[in-house]
This record gives sequence, structure tokens and C-alpha cells, in this order.
Amino acid sequence: MGNTKLQELTDKLYQQGLEKGRNEADSLVAEAKKEAQKIVAEAEARAAEIISKAQSKAEDVEKNAMAEISMAGKQAVAKIKSEIETLIVEKVTAEGVKKANMDAEFIKDMLLAVAQNWNNGAKADLVALLPEAKKAELDKAMGAAVKSLLSEGIEVGYSADVKSGFKVGEKNGGYYISFSDESFSALLNDYLREKVAQLIF
Repeated sequence: MGNTKLQELTDKLYQQGLEKGRNEADSLVAEAKKEAQKIVAEAEARAAEIISKAQSKAEDVEKNAMAEISMAGKQAVAKIKSEIETLIVEKVTAEGVKKANMDAEFIKDMLLAVAQNWNNGAKADLVALLPEAKKAELDKAMGAAVKSLLSEGIEVGYSADVKSGFKVGEKNGGYYISFSDESFSALLNDYLREKVAQLIF
């Protein structure tokens, strides 16, 4: 009888210990699951944040790349337009300017216009230098014009330094204003470039 009570007590203690162990184990498992879910949730949130930042950065890179491509395209178009304008203007003006700069009547008219505007209408005391290489041709063509130029205060001479057009300066001054092919072309190009752009673009 004494043994039976002892056995019952031992069984009861065993069952209680077992139950307590199960409860603690269940509690630990539940806490571990809860902690695991928290870690997973944090990892997912962090992953989502990293993905979001990566997508945002990729969008920025794409936007910047597109802006650069667009700007490069506009610059290329502008450069091509400018080169087309330059080619057209040079084609249109080059030959005409060369012919005009060797035309005695044109040179006379230009020199008279310069003389009349040199000192706000006051009589000028100028020297005009023409290309020495064209002396014979210009002497022949400008024979009558030289008198009207002299009456306006312009003395006509020739210089090897003048390759095209002419130079004008005061007789006693140390500087000349050049009316070469290049200077006429530059003047006309600035004016014509805008007109050509309007016509073709």
C-alpha cells in the first residue's frame, strides 16, 4: 500500500514535470516563432527599402541619361544647322564678294562712302591702298574715278600687303581699316546667316 502511494506520487510529480516542461517548450517555441516572424518582417521591410532605393536611383540614372542624350541631340542638330548655314552663306557670298572687291566702280563707291562718313561729313584726308597685284587692271578701270576720289580727299595707292579689297586710313595716321574679302564676307555672313536660317529652318 505504501508502495502504491509512492508510485502515485512519483507518477503525479512526473506528469506535472512533463506538463510543465511541455508548457515551457511550447512557450519557447511560440517566442521563437514570434521572434522569427519579427526578423523576417524586418528583413522584408529592409529588402523593400533597398529595392525602392535601387529603383529610385535607377530612375534617376535613366532620367539623367535621357536628359544628357536629349541635350547632346539638340547640340548636334544646332551644330549641323550652323554648318549648313555657313556652307550656304559661304557659297552665296564668296564669289560675289571677290568679284565686287575687284570691281573698280564698287571700290570707288565704297571709298566715297567711307570718305563722306569718316569725320561725320567733314572733308577727309585719307589714303586708300589697293592690291599691287591688280594695279594695271585697276588703274585702267579707275582712271576717271581717281579724280572724284581726290576731290573727296582720298589719295589712291597700291601695296603688296593688300591681297584683296582695299585698306583706308588717314594720311598721317598709323592705322588702316581693312575692306578685304574676309572682312566683307564676315560682315555679310552675320547678316545672311539669320536670313538663311529663317529660309531653310
